[in-house]
Amino acid sequence: MNHTQYREMAGYACAVPRGGDSRRFEVSKGSGLRTAFQRDCDRIVHSTSFRLLMHKTQVFVAPVSGQFRTRLTHTIEVARVARALASALRLNPDLAESVSLAHDLGHPPFGHIGEQTLSQLMAGRGGFEHNAQAIRIVTELERSYMDYNGLNLTWETLEGIAKHNGPIFENIPSAIAKYNEAHHLELHSFPSAEAQVAAVADDIAYNCHDLQDGLRAGLFHQDELDRLPLVGPAFAWVRAKYVNGDPFRIAQTALRRVFDELTDDVVKESLRRLARYEPESVEDVRRFDQRSVQFSANCFDEMKTVREFLFDRMYRNDQVKKECDAGSEAIKGLFIHYTNHPQDLPLERRKDYQEAETQSHQFRSVADHISGLADGFALNEYSRIANGR
Repeated sequence: MNHTQYREMAGYACAVPRGGDSRRFEVSKGSGLRTAFQRDCDRIVHSTSFRLLMHKTQVFVAPVSGQFRTRLTHTIEVARVARALASALRLNPDLAESVSLAHDLGHPPFGHIGEQTLSQLMAGRGGFEHNAQAIRIVTELERSYMDYNGLNLTWETLEGIAKHNGPIFENIPSAIAKYNEAHHLELHSFPSAEAQVAAVADDIAYNCHDLQDGLRAGLFHQDELDRLPLVGPAFAWVRAKYVNGDPFRIAQTALRRVFDELTDDVVKESLRRLARYEPESVEDVRRFDQRSVQFSANCFDEMKTVREFLFDRMYRNDQVKKECDAGSEAIKGLFIHYTNHPQDLPLERRKDYQEAETQSHQFRSVADHISGLADGFALNEYSRIANGR
């Protein structure tokens, strides 16, 4: 089967049902205006946890300038990329979007250093991992519906949140393991092609926008990017076409070109893989021995080089690291304070703490609270507590 033929049937072969046959575990009256996955998107966007992403770190802690990405703007960009890829592959764009919108809900303040800090504090008590926390949020911690906790999302969206990065064979995070006991998520198989699209869209979005933000912040310069694969050729092409062009516009145009090349590569490679496997159902996609939506091997290696550059010049930058270290200190201080003074927890988390059956569960309620804080609020609250106010 060639790529054109696959595109003609992919909407039927790989996309999950349009919504009528998807699984939602709590009885919920549907809407004739929306598919099940569109309802998932709406529930996520209207949740408290989604709004909090506006004030959480992507790279820069609590950025006062609106020029830099936050966790929320990153999520929106991922969702847009995912919809475009899903449409190009004739998959279900609503499911790809719902997984994308929820994929970072579990991130605590201060980005990956915040996650590492909470993971250390929760070691031996179930740990902390942002995908698992996202499952915990959408199935338990969001409490705006009268008849159940969580957002009552479809099985397909929950599966995508839990394992969009691939099958989980060992070291299963406790929150995912707990939910899997109630509603089996088939953790040992690949997720739907739409969830795989969300994971690839995440890679495209952060690589492109982190280069953009790093340039804007002055952490590196355009001539340094000339030596990078993918990026260097894009800058050379733009400079050749727009001689004496404005440097800022050159950078924006070149990085858009990188974005286009990455998305084109994913579409071509994924169509090649899907045509090779000739899936007849979404279950066939889950049973493949590798991802069906992915970059080509050459593009993946080039992205790895770009990623290493970003780690060296941006994520490990002294100023960025200083801000993240301050965030880590705040998380540790807040954790110690709340475990010793649970009466200072907000009402909902205090109730969880009081009803907890074990100390590990008590600490989990503290981690739930801290992970839901905005960067600035966490810093201010830690300062207030540290200064005895």
